[in-house]
Amino acid sequence: MDNTDLERRHSSPSKSSLWNQLTIPQQFASGSLNTFGYDLTYVRDNNTNPMAILVCDSKIAVVNADGDINTTPNITLR
Repeated sequence: MDNTDLERRHSSPSKSSLWNQLTIPQQFASGSLNTFGYDLTYVRDNNTNPMAILVCDSKIAVVNADGDINTTPNITLR
């Protein structure tokens, strides 16, 4: 793995950059989760189904492209 890969993996995009990657339904759902202390951490984008990942302490929530919230996702953060 070259340094470019390392830098991309360890850099964190700005919150506004992440926010701009969300669909409108994801923005509404993420805003609702923000009121409960969740922070948008990253967006997993596989071109057909972007997934917003939000974290609050040790809790994880994901929001799919339609704005559906899952507070018990089967994912592991690294």
